[in-house]
Amino acid sequence: MAMSIKKGDTVKILSGKDRGKQGTVLRAFPTEGKIKVEGIAIVKKAVRPNQQNQQGGIVPQEAKFDASNAMLVCPKCGKATRVGHEAGELEGKRTKLRVCKKCGNKF
Repeated sequence: MAMSIKKGDTVKILSGKDRGKQGTVLRAFPTEGKIKVEGIAIVKKAVRPNQQNQQGGIVPQEAKFDASNAMLVCPKCGKATRVGHEAGELEGKRTKLRVCKKCGNKF
C-alpha cells in the first residue's frame, strides 16, 4: 500500500479521540500503513529504570495509528486535502511529486 504521508508532514486527524487536531508526523511505517504523530494518540507505557530514565515509572508516548485516519495538510493553502501524484522536477531531480487537489500546489 503506497502512502502519501511522509515524515515531517503536517496532518489533520479525521477520526478517534483526537479528531480535528493537527500535528507533525514523527515517523511513517509504509509497510504497515501506519504513522506516529506528535501529540496525537497518547498512551501510557510502564518503563523500567535504565540509564536514561533513572526513575522508571509510567511514561506517556505517541502510539502509531492507521494513516487512513489522517489527512495531509497542504503547506501552501493550509487546508486538509486529498493528494494526487504527478511526475516533475524538484530541486533539479526528476521525481514523483505530490499535488494538492484543492489549490494545485506541487510538493
